[in-house]
Amino acid sequence: MAIHLDSGPTVKRHSYQQNAEMNITPFVDVMLVLLIIFMVAAPLATVDVPVDLPSNAAAPNVPPTDPVYISVQADGRLFVQERLVAFEELSAATHGATGQRLDTRLFLRGDQAVDYGTLMRVMNQLQKSGYPRISLVAMEELVP
Repeated sequence: MAIHLDSGPTVKRHSYQQNAEMNITPFVDVMLVLLIIFMVAAPLATVDVPVDLPSNAAAPNVPPTDPVYISVQADGRLFVQERLVAFEELSAATHGATGQRLDTRLFLRGDQAVDYGTLMRVMNQLQKSGYPRISLVAMEELVP
């Protein structure tokens, strides 16, 4: 006895191809609408209130054009610009060279034979005197 199993009606499967192309038309439409909105809204965002501002009669403060150099020589002698000073006089001499302007940039030059501790003592003293802008100066290395 042969049993024949019928699975029902035959279903034909269609082979659909996947569409891998990106449709950017909605993206372009949204961007153009946003562009138009911003073009219309930008002029409205500016302030158009007329104000008659008073004049300023004070002369502007001219920042010093010459940098202030603090130099430490190999034997430990300390200079503010070209003036030899003792370590105890460093704050007063620096205030005199900068005109009490604490925002003046100081350039700290140290001989390469000076030990690191001496250079750090000078830098710490300058920072305690109120000068936050201290730059270390080095010679440019020549590349053969």
